[in-house]
Amino acid sequence: MQTHGVASSPESHLSPRDAAGPPATTRDSGVMTVEKTLAILEIVAERGGATAKEVSLALGYPLPTVYRLMQTLVHTDYLVHLKDEHRFELGYKLDRLGVSLHRQIAVPAAVRSEIARLHGVARTAGYFAVYRGADVVVTYVVDSPEHPRLTPLRFGFHEAAHATAFGKIMLAGMSPEQVTQYLEVHGMPRLTETTMTSRADLDQQLVAVSHFGVAWEREEFVPGMTCAAVGVRNTAGMIVGAVAISAPSTQISTAREQVLERQLRDVANQVSKYYRSGQVRTSATPTA
Repeated sequence: MQTHGVASSPESHLSPRDAAGPPATTRDSGVMTVEKTLAILEIVAERGGATAKEVSLALGYPLPTVYRLMQTLVHTDYLVHLKDEHRFELGYKLDRLGVSLHRQIAVPAAVRSEIARLHGVARTAGYFAVYRGADVVVTYVVDSPEHPRLTPLRFGFHEAAHATAFGKIMLAGMSPEQVTQYLEVHGMPRLTETTMTSRADLDQQLVAVSHFGVAWEREEFVPGMTCAAVGVRNTAGMIVGAVAISAPSTQISTAREQVLERQLRDVANQVSKYYRSGQVRTSATPTA
C-alpha cells in the first residue's frame, strides 16, 4: 500500500505514542510511584498535614494520582484521613519507623552522659556524631534555652560535613578516596560567605585538623556561630565519632578557645575509653 506516492513501512503503522519509543517499563513505573509516594509523605510532614489538593499543587502531580496514593498510605497506616477536615496527617506506623531508626544508631547511656557533661561545663550546645555508611550523622544533641543548638542540627542530620566542625574532624579521619566519594555525593555548597568551597583548601585544612586533633569552624555553617570538634577513637586509634560544641562567635575569645579545646579533648577521651572497651559496635571508617 502506498500513500501519496510514499511507500509504507513498519513505522508508518505506529501510533504517535509507539513512534516516540517504548513505554516505560514496569520497573520504571514502580520507581516513579515510590518516589511520588515518598514526596507526598514529606509534604504532609513538612506542613503538619495537608489536603490532597494542596499536595497536588505543591508537587505538580495530578489530583487523582495524589488522592489514590494518599488513600494507599491511609490503608497502610502511614497517613490518617481526617474526613471532617478534608485533610491528611501522618500515620502511626511512621512512629515505629522512627523508633527503629533511633534503635539502630542508638547512643549508649555513657556517651549521652558525657555529651550532657560537655554541655554543662562548656556552657554551649553539645553534639555527638558518628559514621553511618558513607555519611557523617548527628546522633545526639544536648542544648538548653540559654545555649540552644544550631537550628539545622538535630538527630539524623547528615549534610555539609565540609562546613561543620564535627564533619571536618571526621573527614580528616577518612582516606582521600573516601573524602572524594563523600564530596561526590554531598558536594561543597556555599552556606555562608565564609564557607569553604575549594577542595584544595579543604584538603589543606584537613591536614591541619588531623595534625592538631581539633577542628574549628567559624561561621562557615551558620552566620554568627562558631563550632569546634574533637574525634572519638577506637583501640586502633581510628576516628569513629566526634564530640562538638557550638556557640555565638561573639562569645569565643582566644582564651575561651583554649578552655573549650581542653573540655572537648577531655570528653572525647572519656567517650573513646567507652568505645575502646568493646561495649559498642562501631564503623571505624565510612563505607560506600
